[in-house]
Amino acid sequence: MEGQQEQESHATLALAQAHFNRGEYAEAEALYSAYIRQCACMSSSGLSPGSKCSPEDLATAYNNRGQIKYFRVDFYEAMDDYTSAIEVQPNFEVPYYNRGLILYRLGYFDNALEDFKKVLDLNPGFQDATLSLKQTIVDKEEKQRRNFEKH
Repeated sequence: MEGQQEQESHATLALAQAHFNRGEYAEAEALYSAYIRQCACMSSSGLSPGSKCSPEDLATAYNNRGQIKYFRVDFYEAMDDYTSAIEVQPNFEVPYYNRGLILYRLGYFDNALEDFKKVLDLNPGFQDATLSLKQTIVDKEEKQRRNFEKH
């Protein structure tokens, strides 16, 4: 029973990844959601520890489902998935970066700075995070300057 559930969840994740890579986002999102549900069922069913989804796979499923929501401009739902990915695997830098991009776009510069700094703590060579961090600092200072000039 356990092995079959594990095989099914791995197959679901692999199929989701294939759809995601082909840009078939509706199919991928449905499969990522199914995988996330399967993981929740396995972990709550009291099966042996080996039958649970790996944190890496679960975090990837949340992150990639968040990407699909981001593409749809469902920013808050995407951020929820990125946050879930971070909770499952706190040392996975990609969801911090993705969440930081949304926070930046929404004008939450302080929160975006925190996420970009966390990415660079985890992976100092993450070039896009370095650039995003610099741009966020510039834009935050510009916003503060504009607000100061209004008063």
